[in-house]
Amino acid sequence: MALYEHIYLARQDVSAQQVEDLTNQYSAIISSGGGQVTKSEYWGLKSLSYKIKKNRKAHYTLLNIDAPHDAVAEMERQMGLSEDILRFMTIRVDALEVGPSIMLQKRDRDDRGDRGDRGDRGDRGDRGDRPRRF
Repeated sequence: MALYEHIYLARQDVSAQQVEDLTNQYSAIISSGGGQVTKSEYWGLKSLSYKIKKNRKAHYTLLNIDAPHDAVAEMERQMGLSEDILRFMTIRVDALEVGPSIMLQKRDRDDRGDRGDRGDRGDRGDRGDRPRRF
């Protein structure tokens, strides 16, 4: 079977639970077609670069799929009919990523909060004989 990475964008006004239900629905389509979804990641509600169907934000979801082409084509057909899906993209890959994707690694890195590389900024050094600003 072929390996695919699939990302879809859901409308901003659907809830995270509804996005999870959509993911389960499309995973069931893949399973009934003889494949399996090996990884599913919800990336959250993110801003779009430009409006898509009057939406400024969208729920992003990644699916790693190991399935025949017919199952993926049926899932894409169903997504095209759904009003909740703004965009989707499927890419055939040679190997699927193991572990969290770059987007989830970025989110973990952003949550750290400590910025040890900035050093002590309390003393700005000698500024010379500059006139006082009013």
